Amino acid sequence: QVQLLESGGGLVQAGGSLRLSCAASGRTFSRDVMAWFRQAPGKEREFVAAISWSGGRTDYADSVKGRFAISRDNAKNMVFLQMNSLKPEDTAVYHCATRSTGLANDVRISVGSADYWGQGTQVTVSS
Repeated sequence: QVQLLESGGGLVQAGGSLRLSCAASGRTFSRDVMAWFRQAPGKEREFVAAISWSGGRTDYADSVKGRFAISRDNAKNMVFLQMNSLKPEDTAVYHCATRSTGLANDVRISVGSADYWGQGTQVTVSS
């Protein structure tokens, strides 16, 4: 059974940092795009960041560029999101997601194309 389990969320003041982790199990994800999405109350789920299975290519939403960094450890089936200079508008439930791909530098993933989702971890940024 495939599972994605996020951790690392919490309450932080504006300007602070958090590091999210997502542990994948049930099969190897070394040939998957791995990504983070977020969903704020009353809003649609939105893309945050993605990383290719080679680790050589990343993609970020404009709203987080320069503040967030995605990374992965294929040996441990894990993906991480380092979030710095957090803003109140970053408050949301953060979900990790994967999409199988045969391309080493593919970073394409969307809400509609993701194969698996985690349950999410809450990030709250106070002003």
